[in-house]
Amino acid sequence: MFLPKYPDTPTPPPAHTHAPAEPAPVRRSLPSLSIDNKTIATLIVGGVVLTALLTAVAVTAISVAIAAVVLRSLLREHHRR
Repeated sequence: MFLPKYPDTPTPPPAHTHAPAEPAPVRRSLPSLSIDNKTIATLIVGGVVLTALLTAVAVTAISVAIAAVVLRSLLREHHRR
């Protein structure tokens, strides 16, 4: 009852007979770049240095935030007395 009914002889899909109106654009290749080992080493060292600087800034920001919370707590205790 719920099974699909297929035709006895399947019809082939319609064939495209029209030609494209415009020719496909010509893809131009990029000029080849020669990358030597010094360039790769410089990029790796630069990435390591930038990552270390970013980590240092993040650790400093967290340390300053913790120090501010501690100082605020100490000053609040001092003003209550």
